[in-house]
Amino acid sequence: MKLPALNTEQKHAAVLAGVVLLQAVAVLFFVGDAASDILRDGPGPETLFEGFIAFALSSGVVAGGWQLRRALEIQRAQARALDVARGALAEVIEAQFTRWGLTPAERDVALFALKGLDVAEIAELRGAAAGTVRAQLARVYAKSGVSGRAQFAALFVEDLLG
Repeated sequence: MKLPALNTEQKHAAVLAGVVLLQAVAVLFFVGDAASDILRDGPGPETLFEGFIAFALSSGVVAGGWQLRRALEIQRAQARALDVARGALAEVIEAQFTRWGLTPAERDVALFALKGLDVAEIAELRGAAAGTVRAQLARVYAKSGVSGRAQFAALFVEDLLG
């Protein structure tokens, strides 16, 4: 079974996870070694030094864990944006049309407008008068809270750039 190739963010997260794990093992070693030294010989300069190293490594584990969590959050956000770009955009558009309460005719006209067709092309495809299409577009823009085609398209481009 072949494993899928990792992207840059996944490789970054995997490296961070490895470093955090290595540091955690080192912390356990130094804490265990310092504890056994204290039990055997009592506290001394060497055990204090090992304690300091354990504290420094613990801080590194915490910082590394935080960085790993942050990297994974970024990766998830990028995956969501990529899903939108890969085809979920149609679902985003449909959901937004539903929220705005567009009629079936307004949905068709709005989708054609998003695809870049002008009023005459939309009218021809729909078998409607250009004035009807203009009126439908005006209602779509009003329901979506924008004043024109560029702002209307920008509403959906923002989802891609998110």
